[in-house]
Amino acid sequence: MISSTRESYVTTAQPAAVVVLAAGEGTRMRSATPKVLHTLAGRTMLGHALAAARGLDPRRVAVVVRHERDLVAAHATSVDPSVLVVDQDDVPGTGRAVQCALGVLDAAAHAQAAQAGIPEGEEGRGVGDGVQGAVVVIAGDVPLLDSETLAQLLAAHTADSNAVTVLTTEVDDPTGYGRIVRDPGTGEVLSIVEERDADDVQRAVREINSSIYVFDAAVLRHGLANLGRDNAQGEVYLTDVLAIARSQGGAVRALRTDDPVLVEGVNDRAQLAVLRAELNRRVLADWMAAGVTVVDPATTWVDVDVELERDVTLLPGTQLHGTTVVREGATVGPDTTLTDVEVGVHATVVRTHGSSSVIGDDATVGPFAYLRPGTVLGTAGKIGTFVETKNATIGDGSKVPHLSYVGDATIGEHTNIGAATIFVNYDGVKKHRSTVGSFSRTGADNLFVAPVHLGDGVYTAAGSVIRNDVPSGALAVSAGTQRNIEGWVERRRPGTDAAHAAERMRLETQGDASTLGAQARAERALADHQATLPVPSPPTATPDQAAPLPATGGTTEGHRD
Repeated sequence: MISSTRESYVTTAQPAAVVVLAAGEGTRMRSATPKVLHTLAGRTMLGHALAAARGLDPRRVAVVVRHERDLVAAHATSVDPSVLVVDQDDVPGTGRAVQCALGVLDAAAHAQAAQAGIPEGEEGRGVGDGVQGAVVVIAGDVPLLDSETLAQLLAAHTADSNAVTVLTTEVDDPTGYGRIVRDPGTGEVLSIVEERDADDVQRAVREINSSIYVFDAAVLRHGLANLGRDNAQGEVYLTDVLAIARSQGGAVRALRTDDPVLVEGVNDRAQLAVLRAELNRRVLADWMAAGVTVVDPATTWVDVDVELERDVTLLPGTQLHGTTVVREGATVGPDTTLTDVEVGVHATVVRTHGSSSVIGDDATVGPFAYLRPGTVLGTAGKIGTFVETKNATIGDGSKVPHLSYVGDATIGEHTNIGAATIFVNYDGVKKHRSTVGSFSRTGADNLFVAPVHLGDGVYTAAGSVIRNDVPSGALAVSAGTQRNIEGWVERRRPGTDAAHAAERMRLETQGDASTLGAQARAERALADHQATLPVPSPPTATPDQAAPLPATGGTTEGHRD
């Protein structure tokens, strides 16, 4: 829904190309991350720019890079594999950036023409000069710019047969922006004056340049060829192309947007935070208009690629990231973070952290659950309190109610996993998978040592360590008969608080030691006898013989993430 709202556009002529300027360093961000790779609403600023560009269905998209070239280029091609990456040289300025981009675009047009067998020159349909038609130029650090606004700009450019069309807006404080100087009579744009080059009258102008343009390709090519660096910054200004276009008799007009935030750029982290909050507010407003209940918009964050259906309820403290999908009638929150998770119809997810997982229709998750990648919970299933799952499939109607770890496991339908159960999936070298069949009931405090397989209709006793497969319909019991060693604490932990407490209780209930039972008396006699024996010296290993290993109990197998 958001993609169709934020990136819808007016049908108009297909542009020849969109050029995205992403070469700047962004020093005010004070970050090792290039400015255009900082994120908001689940996309980088460059990602937002590329999405807006692709919404116009251009024949080509070019991204101009320089600072941290490899990082920016790699990200651009990961978002849009067909994008053309353009390297800006040492000459500074937006004019030079677009000049570099146009050279690459022209080369691509020549290559395509040659491949199609179209000869160059006028007799070959005019392909010798390169790209023809409208070239849209946008900045990579204007994240709220959408395809609809760009399409309106392109439509105005095409309808009026302009040489250049610039997107503008009015702001209360235009400090730092280039000012739009118009012809008082016609309203056409005479020039764009950068702040450092403006006089007092020009600085008082509140209409500003958004750095978003549509150029006729031939006008742009001619203007770029005649740019200089005679300005306070010593840069090649793209805005100078407008004056050149006018001098050649071309129409230079502006389209003014009444929404300044759409064209607001990011220069530091404070501005990024403001635009992040504003974008989130707009995303939530769109969803609420579509039938989603957002109880507390101030604490609810939803990325632009998230999909929500009618009658979804988002409770306070909810964050939905990536490609999360929440189906009709589901409730998420409070205090829940989901990334790339699918939530089924009428499911409930409470105080849960989940990623790359699927939650079935009518299922319940939480509170305090952790769904790691690969978790699939079936229809009407339950993952309860303090349960962690990973790479686990839990069938329809099955429940893992509390205090358990289910990793690398498949659980059938309508099975109940007892409290404090651990699927021991790691043997110290490899991870292994276990299965539990349908309609089974496992006892509390069970360990399933992978790989182990339980059939359908299986029961396991509480406290069992299941190391071997269990056939369908069987009861698995691994614990031996309980044995109480009387008097052990007084004999083996003398002087401790526990020993004193045990002694007091014994004296109150049994009198002196002579009243101990036969087992306790035998244990005491054995302990007294062992105390009189000499302590043997450990054997000494010869040079060609390894020292004996100490006796150990238990196993190296364990639960490891």
